[in-house]
Amino acid sequence: MSTTVQSVAFGAEPQLVLLPVPASVESWWLTAVALGGQGRYAQARAALDVVDRRTAGQVTDHERTFASLAASTRASFRRQTGWHAQAALDDGRALAIVAGLDPSPSVDAAACDALTGLAADALGVGRLPLGWRLLAECGERIGEGLWRQSIRLEWVSAELALASGDFTRALRHADNAVELSGDCGSVRHKVKSDLLRCAAMTGFDANEAAQRARAVFDQCMEFGLLPLAWASSMLIEGVSGVATTPNSSVLDTVIALRGGVFRSPS
Repeated sequence: MSTTVQSVAFGAEPQLVLLPVPASVESWWLTAVALGGQGRYAQARAALDVVDRRTAGQVTDHERTFASLAASTRASFRRQTGWHAQAALDDGRALAIVAGLDPSPSVDAAACDALTGLAADALGVGRLPLGWRLLAECGERIGEGLWRQSIRLEWVSAELALASGDFTRALRHADNAVELSGDCGSVRHKVKSDLLRCAAMTGFDANEAAQRARAVFDQCMEFGLLPLAWASSMLIEGVSGVATTPNSSVLDTVIALRGGVFRSPS
């Protein structure tokens, strides 16, 4: 496993674009995660295609775990561009792949990724009670050392609370995510946690939320995290009415050129 790919996917260098050629199933998956964080969706999906081919048959627990991770990662790309119903199919497959395997940190991590993904998918189609049930099941499986899954649980909890108009609960979960991400070493996780806190703050002080979101937007641009930059821009423009530079429309176009097709609101 390349430490450089690890650093881009889940570390301090998410902006790096010259990645080494992957040599293992794990490094192909990490490459997909790294590229997805930059909004390079077409390249990221191609990397996941390799993981799918190399785990075809899913004989060992190791292969099934990465087949599951690839499915839930593909789902996250769909969800980030608004295709929640389609994402649920991939997340459901991700959970089914590891169903019945003996519990282990890697199996539990994959299952939690699928469960939080399914909860976010449920949110996207307006099924909030289902989302909370899925998060409760995820919480029962999170064990020691699953820092990424713990942060994701707080993210989706905050999003579900926001969708129900409970800004106090949303802010509590967002603050938890910020605290958990503070020592994890992943710039992307810290930035997204900060962004969710800004979203939760709109229920209390919209001006301050927009100001803080601008700092988040600047970090997103600095580290090449275009999907999060787009989300930050949308929040800022929606709350303050003042466009970012580049604005959300420009970022939408750039991401589309990289293979991310946003679903039009129905």
